[in-house]
Parts: sequence; C-alpha cells; structure tokens
Amino acid sequence: MDLDALLSVTGGWLSGKGDESDVVVSSRIRLARNLAQYPFLTRTDDQTRLEIEQTLRDAVSQLHRRAAARSESVGEAASSARKAAPGGDTNDSSLYYDDLAFIDVEVLSRIDRQFLMERQLISRELSEASGPRAVVIGNSQQTSVMINEEDHLRMQILRSGFNLDDCWAEMNRLDDAIESQVAYAFHEQFGYLTACPTNVGTGIRVSVMMHLPALVQTREIQKVFQAMQKMGLAVRGLYGEGSQAMGDFYQISNQITLGKNEVEIIDMIRDVVPNIINYERRVRKALVTESHQQLHDQVARAYGILRNAQTISSEETLHLLSSLRMGVNLGLIETPDLSLANELFIQTQPAHLQKRYSRELSSAERNTARAGYLRERLSEAEGDED
Repeated sequence: MDLDALLSVTGGWLSGKGDESDVVVSSRIRLARNLAQYPFLTRTDDQTRLEIEQTLRDAVSQLHRRAAARSESVGEAASSARKAAPGGDTNDSSLYYDDLAFIDVEVLSRIDRQFLMERQLISRELSEASGPRAVVIGNSQQTSVMINEEDHLRMQILRSGFNLDDCWAEMNRLDDAIESQVAYAFHEQFGYLTACPTNVGTGIRVSVMMHLPALVQTREIQKVFQAMQKMGLAVRGLYGEGSQAMGDFYQISNQITLGKNEVEIIDMIRDVVPNIINYERRVRKALVTESHQQLHDQVARAYGILRNAQTISSEETLHLLSSLRMGVNLGLIETPDLSLANELFIQTQPAHLQKRYSRELSSAERNTARAGYLRERLSEAEGDED
C-alpha cells in the first residue's frame, strides 16, 4: 500500500453518511488476541516477535488466497445464475478478503507512523514501540489488524456513524477467518487471555466517537463524565487511551471485558449512546433558540478564519472546525458538507501536512502549510457549490 496515495483518499469511516452522524462520527470494535504457542510480548525478544509477525502474516495471506479461489468459483456460479435469471448478481464481494495490504511498521519513518495513527489505523502504542511489528489495512481504511502491539494481535473495524451492528458482524467474520489459521490463547474459565488483565475474557473494546461541542460549550459535559464513570464506561480523547479531547471529540467505550459476552457489552454501549446523542441535540437546540445570533456569529467567524488565515495552529484549527461542524449540522452554514468537515480534522494534523510536502516541517512551517491547505479545500468546496 502506497501511504502517499492515502493522502487523497478519505477513510470510509469519515464519510458522514452513517446513522446519527451529526453527533456520532464513527463506531469501532476492537479485539485483542494472542497466539497460544508464544508468551505475551513483555516476555519475548525480537526473534520471537519476528516469528509472531510472520505467523500472523501467513494467516492473513491465506485469506487472500482463499479470496482468489472463492472469487473464481463464485464467478462461475454467478455466471450460471445470471443465465438463469438475467440481471441477477450472486457475487457478494463482502464475503472475501481481497483488499488487505501488509505494512511493516518497524521500517516506517516517524512521520509515516504518526500518519497512520492520525488516520486511526494504528494505535499510539504500535507507533511508538520498537522491534518487529506490522499492520494490515483494508483499502477502505475501515479494517486494520495490528501485529505486536500490546498483544500479538489487535483487530479493529471502523464504520461511519452509529453502526455497531455492522462493526460486530464484520469483526466476528474476520476473527473467525484468522482463528481458522492459528490457535488463540484461551482458558475455559477466563476466556481469551491478554497481556492486560482488563482485556481478559472477550478481549473486546467497543467505542463510539462523538462530537459534543454544545455539551462542552455549556459545561454540561461534566455530567456525562460522571454518568459514564458510574456505569463503568471510559471517556477518552480523539486517539483513545491516554489522549486528550481535541475538537470536542470524545470516545465512549467499555472498560471491562470479563464477565460479559460480546453482545452484552455491545448492547451496553448501544443503550447508553442514544442518551448522549439526545442530550447533545437538546443543548444544541437550546443554543439555537436562546442564542441564535451569537451562535451564528461563532460559526461564521470560525469559517472566516479557516477560509482566510495565513497561519494557524493545530489547536486553533480543531477548535474552529468543531464550531464549523456544528454549524453545518444545524444548517447555519451551507459549505462545507459534513464529509469535508470530518476530513479536515484529519488532513490538517501534523504528519498529514508533512507527508503532503514530503519533508519534515517546523511548527511555524506547519502552521503556514495548514492555513494554505484549509484555504485551498474550502475554496474548492465553494466552487463546487457554484
């Protein structure tokens, strides 16, 4: 996979087309797994890690070979079916893994690693670790399989909007496909064994990324934090554990995986998230009703600065884009559309800008490059509208 080519391709999870996408940016399900024949990574050397990487790479390559073989047989069956029923198409490409690319993270530059992290395709832990490690990424950037992160295997599925059912269906299929090639570390009483005790059991982490600018602006977000804490749920920033909230984005996720099955954990998140969505919408509506002129001015000023700034920091950009995204969803501004508003949060991050210029940039240079990129994209959006 050519990482430079990804600059012009937006991940499917940023499309803004999923359910409840005015508040929920994306849904994610992640599974942690370890191979039965190897110790946890904290007790391995580089040679063992290399063996783990190769074993899992072989398992993924089997999915490719099976995809090719099945596609050929399905193509023949589909041809027969079309003869029997003109216009029919039985070739469901979603059944196969024919779009996965293997990337050796160990040999990547710091900027490339940060780029993948900004895209939510690898974790901070995988980016900053050392030794043999890799990631397998799907073309739509909604599937990634991290090898030698905290566990031997960390699989994740991303979807746009509030869509945990599709995430789980795809994750279940991917997990089964890989498990058919390797033996996972599993205990009859405790379930799947993981390096961190909080992941033992199902090994599942269910998270929903939410944009909550109205709750932050009115300081009602503290009530959400308190409620989540009482329910045993975690509230994290844009890049998950250990990250700060940026652009009013928060990830709501489960903390414990032991004692509940996967469906129960998913249902718990599914039951909680609509309450937060409704809370955010109510506060947005109140802001429009009680402070319409002030809110409209806030959005217009944000757009004006983003559209015309000659230099702008990452922190200010995220703050202004948050106001802009809320304005788009409230109909206070027509340009840009939700997909572009989502994309700009990622494309203006430091590694994305440096890859665009094919060199390391100082902080001041990034601020200038960021402003130029924003002017260019927002100008294009205005042209498309005309």
